[in-house]
Parts: sequence; C-alpha cells; structure tokens
Amino acid sequence: MKLNFHINGQLHSGDVDRHVSLVDYLRDSVGLTGTKVGCGSGVCGSCTILVDGKTTKSCRLLAMEADGSDVTTIEGLAKNGELHPLQKAFWEKNAVQNGFSTPGMIMAAAELLSRNADPTDAEIKHWLSGNLSRETGYQQVVEAVKAAAAEMRGEGKTTTEGPDNTSIGQSPKTRKTRELVTGEAKFIADMSLPGMLHAAILQSPHGHARILNVDTSAAETMPGVVRVFTAKDTEGVMPMPVIWIPPFAESHFLPHPSGIVPGSHSVFAKDRVRFVGDQLAAVVAETRAQAYAALDKIKVQYEALPLVLDVEEAVKEGAPQLHETAPNNILIETVFGDKEATEKAIADAEVVVEQRIYNQRLMHNTLEVRGVLAQHDPATNQHTIWANTQIPYPHRLLISLYVLGIPYNKMRVIVPAMGESNGCKGNLYPDTPLVLWMARELGRPVKWVDTRAGFARNTAQSRDQVQYVTIAGSKEGKISALSCRALSNVGAYPVINAPGQPLALIGRSITGAYAIPQACYDIKVVYTNKVPTAPMRGSGRAEAIFLIERAIERFAREIGKDSAEVRRMNMVPKDQFPYENGLGWTYDSGDYETALNLALEKAGYDDLATQKAEASERNKLLGLGIGSYVAVAGVGNSAKMGGEGLMSGTWGSSYLHVAPSGEVAITTGAQPHGQSQDTTFAQIAAQELQIPMDYITIQHSDTDLPLYYGQASYGSRSLSVEGAAVQKACRMIIEKARKMAAHLFKMPLELIEYKEGKVIGTPAPEQAVMTLQQISLMLWFGWDLPEGMDPGLEATSYFDPENFNFPFGTHVAVVEIDRDTCAVDLVKYVAVDDFGTVINPEVVRGQTHGNILLGISQALSEETRYSPENGQVLTDDFDTYSIARADWIPVLELHRTETPSPSNPLGAKGAGDVSNPPVAPAVVNAICDALSDYGVKHIDMPVTPEKIWQTIYQDKAS
Repeated sequence: MKLNFHINGQLHSGDVDRHVSLVDYLRDSVGLTGTKVGCGSGVCGSCTILVDGKTTKSCRLLAMEADGSDVTTIEGLAKNGELHPLQKAFWEKNAVQNGFSTPGMIMAAAELLSRNADPTDAEIKHWLSGNLSRETGYQQVVEAVKAAAAEMRGEGKTTTEGPDNTSIGQSPKTRKTRELVTGEAKFIADMSLPGMLHAAILQSPHGHARILNVDTSAAETMPGVVRVFTAKDTEGVMPMPVIWIPPFAESHFLPHPSGIVPGSHSVFAKDRVRFVGDQLAAVVAETRAQAYAALDKIKVQYEALPLVLDVEEAVKEGAPQLHETAPNNILIETVFGDKEATEKAIADAEVVVEQRIYNQRLMHNTLEVRGVLAQHDPATNQHTIWANTQIPYPHRLLISLYVLGIPYNKMRVIVPAMGESNGCKGNLYPDTPLVLWMARELGRPVKWVDTRAGFARNTAQSRDQVQYVTIAGSKEGKISALSCRALSNVGAYPVINAPGQPLALIGRSITGAYAIPQACYDIKVVYTNKVPTAPMRGSGRAEAIFLIERAIERFAREIGKDSAEVRRMNMVPKDQFPYENGLGWTYDSGDYETALNLALEKAGYDDLATQKAEASERNKLLGLGIGSYVAVAGVGNSAKMGGEGLMSGTWGSSYLHVAPSGEVAITTGAQPHGQSQDTTFAQIAAQELQIPMDYITIQHSDTDLPLYYGQASYGSRSLSVEGAAVQKACRMIIEKARKMAAHLFKMPLELIEYKEGKVIGTPAPEQAVMTLQQISLMLWFGWDLPEGMDPGLEATSYFDPENFNFPFGTHVAVVEIDRDTCAVDLVKYVAVDDFGTVINPEVVRGQTHGNILLGISQALSEETRYSPENGQVLTDDFDTYSIARADWIPVLELHRTETPSPSNPLGAKGAGDVSNPPVAPAVVNAICDALSDYGVKHIDMPVTPEKIWQTIYQDKAS
C-alpha cells in the first residue's frame, strides 16, 4: 500500500505492508527511532506520538491508518535547534533519568498543554496515567510539565544551563540529557549494522517436561531464514557460570566444565526443560518478522513431567526433583547468627509473637526489554557485543573465560543508551553468548531483541521468600530476640550471583536499625519450576527490612505500646558507632532516632487521632505506617565479599589523563543507566582538580576504553566506591603535577601548592605558577623530567573500602481505605533518608522517587503469578502485571539528614536502591493500622482491595 502523510512537517511517501504497525514503520522504514516500543499493546505509553495533534499509541495503529495524517514524533518537537519547553523542562527538572520512557511522556504532555494551558497536578497525573515511568516516581515529571506550561503561558522560562557552582552538594544540570529528550539517543533496539541478521528464540511452554524431539525442518524452509540452531549445534558452548558460592554453607550446585566455578543453565535445554522460558532453539533470518514467523514452525515433542512451583511444597518428601545434584531441591542451606542462643532467649522472654510472611515474587519489568547485537571479525578474531547490560566488564570476562572459551583480549562489550534495569540487567543470560556464537558461526552480525511476553518468561525475577518470623521481648517493649526460618525460591537455576540475595543480603540484615541481643536467620534456598531469581532494586535488604518492620509492629500491638516508642527504645544509639549487629555487619555511622523523629514530625504523628476521626466522617479508615531501615551498600571490601562467597573483586577503578591541551578524560568502571554518573563523577573531579566541569569528560560503557577492568554499577556502590576511585585518581594527578612543578621551579615539594587548577611555588607565587594544562604539556614533551618520573599526566587508581557503608532513615505512609470498596488511597508519604555526603541532591532525589514508586507498587499491586497446571507465567504483560501509575502517587515529601561515612574519603553512602526497603513495610503497616479495629494483624502483599475485603468481611462471615 502507498502511504502519503506528513511526518514532523515534511511530506513523506512510501510503500507499506498492510500488517505493519505505525511504530514499526516510523522506526524501521523512516529511521525515527526516538519513539520506543515497550510493550507492543499500548499500555506502557512508550510509543506515544501525535497524529493530527492527538495522543496516539503508535504500536496500536497500523501504518496505513495514518495515511493522509499529520504525524509528530519526538524528533519533530524541537524547532530550528531550539528545544520545546517540555524538552527543556524535563531536562531542568531531572525528570529524565535513563530516558527510555521520556519521549512518550513528553509527547503525551504536549497534547495536554495544547488543551489545557494551566493544568493542576491531579490533571497532569490523570493525563499521564497511560504512560508508565518505572524509574522516576512521576513527581519530577509533573514538575516538568508545570514548568513547561508556565513558559508556554509566558510566565517563566526554563533553561538547560546549569548553575555556575558545580561542586559537591550542588545540582548542575545532568549531562547527556539532550539526546534523551530529543530521541537522538540510541538504545539497543535502535541499533543496526551492515548485513545484520535478526534472531528469535524459542522458549518452552512447559514448566517441566522431557524433550523428546525438536523438528526444525519446516522452519528452515521459511522465507528469509538463514539458519536454525538447536542444542546439537552448540555443543562447544559451556553452561552459564555461577560466581557466588558461600563457603560457610552446605550447597548443591550444578557442575561446570571449567572446574573453577559451578554451572547453571545452558544456552539451549538438552534433555528436559525446567521452567516456562527455558530456551530450546533459535531462528536467524533476514528480518525480525521472518525470524518470528519461522519460530512458530518449529515442532517440539514433549513429555510433561510433574512440576513444583511453591517453595514449601518443593522441599517435601516426594516432590518433583529438578536436579540430581540437589536432594529435596535444596540448593543452599545455612544459618546466620547463634540459633541455640536465640531459641533460649525466645524461651525466656515475657512476650513472643510469631508471624508467617510471604514476600511475593516480583518482575523487574523494565520498559526496555533486553537485547543483544553481536558480530565477529574472522580476520582479527575480534568478538564484539552491544548489550543493555549493567555489567559490561563481567560480561566480557565470564563469556570469554567460562562460556565461549575465547581470549579475554579478543572480547569487547559495548553498552549503548540503556533503559532502566532495577537489577535484572546485572546478570548473564544464555541468550547473550548465544547471539555472539550465532554471529560467529554465520559470519554476519546478529541482533536479538526480546518481546514483552518473552521478557516475562526468561528475564530473572525476584523476591519470592516465605519467612516464619518470631520476635520476643519484655512487656515494656525491649526486644531480646529475633528469629527467622526462611525458604527462598531461586527458580529452576541459580543465576550468576543470585545466591547472595537470600543469604548475606537478608541474613545479616534482619535486625535492621535495632540493637537486638540475639538474632538468627535459618535459610534454605530452593529450586522450583519458576523463572530463576536474581537481585532486584533493594535486593535482600527489602526482604529483611519488611521482616523486621512488620515484626516490630506486631510486637508493639501485642504489648499495647506505641510502635514509634518501641522503635526508639530498641534503635542503635548514635554513640555506639561503629556498631556490630551480631550477624556480620558493622554499621559505620548513624543517628537513627533523629531520622525517625523528623519523619514523624513531618507526617503529623502527634495529630494522628484527629486525622483518623476526620477520615471516619468521610467513611474512610485512616492508618499511619512506619518503615525504619538501615541498608548495607557500597559493595566492597573485596576480601569481605570473598568471605561471603563472591568469586570477584569489588574494588573500584578509574583511569584519568590530562591532555596537553588541558582537557581531562576519566574512564570509570561504573555503568550508568539513570544514575547520572556523567555528571556526578565530573562534579567530584571538578572540585578536586579545581577546574571547570566543562573541561572534564567521563567515559564508560565500553570495555575497550583504557581501563583494565571495571566492576560496574550494582548494590548502591557506584558513587561511594567508583566515585572514590575518581577522587583518588584526581589526587594522584595533583601530586604528580606538584612533583613536576617542584622540579621545574627548583623548589622543595612542600613549597608547592595546588590551587584553582594551578601549581604554585609559594615563595614566589607570581613567577612560579603554571596551570594544570601547562604542566600536562611539559610532561607530554618529556624534555625535562624528575628522575624516575614517566612522561604524561595520567593516573590509574583503585579503591577498595575497608567496610561497606550503611545508609539509613525512616519513611512514613498515611493511607485511607474506603469502607465500602476497600480501595486504598495513599494520601501522604514522608521520607527521611541519610545517604552520607550527597554529591548532586537532584540526582539523589530522582533515585529516591524511583525507589519509593517500586515499594508502593510492591505493597499494593505487583505480583508474578503462575498457572499451577503447567507453570505458565500468567502475568506476562502490563495488563496482567499491575505497576503503579502517576495518579497513584501523592506528592512525596523528601528530607535528608547527613551522617558522613568513614568508609570512603567522600563520606558518601549508597543511594541507588537503598531507600526502597522501608517503603513496602511503611505502606503495609499503614494499612494494618487502618484495619486494626477489625482485628487485622497482618496481610501479605500485594494488599489489593479484594484481599482487604476478604480479610475484613468475607473471612469474618465464614
């Protein structure tokens, strides 16, 4: 069919197949990749454009339906090089973060402002409720829309210019944001190479079955098909490695041919499939559509086997066994703390409270699905992959050493612009080396981008732990013991570092912010026929803090005491730091009670009775919930992580060089995907080197950059570990510059001062002075060097902290529940966090908003569900897996205290995911408080209106 329509003001004509969607036509035929595909059903809003000025989900409209229309995409919003007020405001208000959802958000807001020049917060949230923004928390998006509206009314002007002060503690505008708000940034799905082929991967529809036969003959004859791969074609590919093997625990891992690490699943299942999503075959074709069409022609003969999904059923006698190496499906079994002493303290206590808690299985459900583009150069034997991974250097090492057996220096990993991860892109999946293997076999680049349903079946999920908790203490409220017996669902295989989540991250964290004399965590990590699990934002700490905060609440109600006072009574006193919690963590610094008191004050805790009475008059049940926390962050020290079983160093690294022209380039091992490290690391360097931030470039996301190895971004470690390495490299540069100046000025080193980007000989500051650029030039010449000094002004630094760091705080949620419908309305949310020294407050604010959004969503709606008959994932799209939207979230009131960490010279503590753990318990505690008159003691997440109604009405009637 012939199309004629205007795109971004330009007449466009072209031929199109009648089945092609408008978004695919814009992206593939016109090259306008700024419009993203997040779900393919229009629910997430990533594909939002304007058609004749109306907001349109372009994945739901056929291209031929746009014939004769005026289409505007994100690329057409800026005029004559001048950003649209919305683009400028999203940048100014830090509403972008990783940027994947940004084009759709901006385009949706554009129609709103064409209709309503002065929208309220509620109107903006309602309008944008059709656009998911998994990482932002929406508040800064609302602020951006209001700022743009004000400029368009002539009442203000947004700017993308940052403040002059770019030092630590200030919030200059984030770098590399223009390309995100204009749609110019290239994500993995937007990339292509000459001669590129497309892959589609066949996933098992059975949760547990024996593979009898795989027939690919029909698929091989389909149009465009180049080759079909199955397990028999990949005999030379080793299984995925596991790099977290706890030395103190009984474990039953799968073998690996290397003999160095244990193994996990293979690129293709060989004898049987163990979860829906297990890979069986792959089709490589000239186009993506041809690959998926051929995939449907592969015929697999299965023999269904009994399956087990529930973790408590999996350990019972007679349960289906997943792996011969793991009797009773137990992968790992161990105990943290003194079990005997804890049991005795419980037996001796005046008050004992028990509670079963299920921390439900979640999906990371990033709007950007995973993808890989790979090529192999036979002339040089160079292997290159482009992947949206948050661990490029570990990918390089693990694939080369443990999967494909190729030289490390012949492997390169590049990360393009990357949508949010929430932790799921910090793993090594079988599809990644598979795509590279296929590219090498075929001699052409191969690209694979997952589907939304495929993502639900093959990308690691998280949480899914059953906890039997016992808390004990005195009638006055002093807690003497805490015990947890837990069963953690690891799914069908252990993924890379997945065993660390239910072990140390939970087991050493269960006492939270409290000084509890005896504590014990008894854990079994168990195989089931579910998708494998791995860390998720708040990983481990979220499960631990939910456990202790619900237990504290239950204990306080049991003894009839105010739960805030019970918390105060048991919190670690501020004069006791560093504090050993008895489970293996040494808290570095803190003032937990001050954070608690500030949060309660801001939430109006003293006026709670009045608030409850007023809500009751409106037929509402009001409840207030507290979530206090301390969370291990700043992953390192390497020796301690090795003691936990991680087969990797966790030090930070940085390479810095000053060019002869004066520009500074810093290569970091961190991999930003919304954390704005291009900005925050440049702030650190600008302050240390005392030069303008514009002179500094931050390099990352390519393993061919001049850095031996980078540990990547995970576990809220980037700023406090990798950032500290940047600071250290800057100081090394200054020291070398001073030594060179001492030589040139013929002065003792102690007389050389570094100030305002210059080396100065203090006895003659007017004559003996050189800029950093001048020193770099002299070192580049190398004509006159001190003895033993090498040419060039460069430094490579490593930073391995002596201890982790421990951010902390208290969050307070206030909810109202409708007595008739049982609908939950979150009406107020106050967060007080302490991240130590904060480099860029606006960046941290955005991270905190995203953490709170995820916690609210877990508390109220998110849950991965499976069919008990065949193990199918029932929540494989955004229609069935409910994520919090803009109109769910009240204005988030954020406050900070600042207690610097002694664990790194910046004084920084983690901020990336650590403010997630208190959110869900605060919300659930608020709900239980609201329902206390009904005798409700506990409700498992997600706390839906249906679950509340069953608890207070149906269960009482039965």
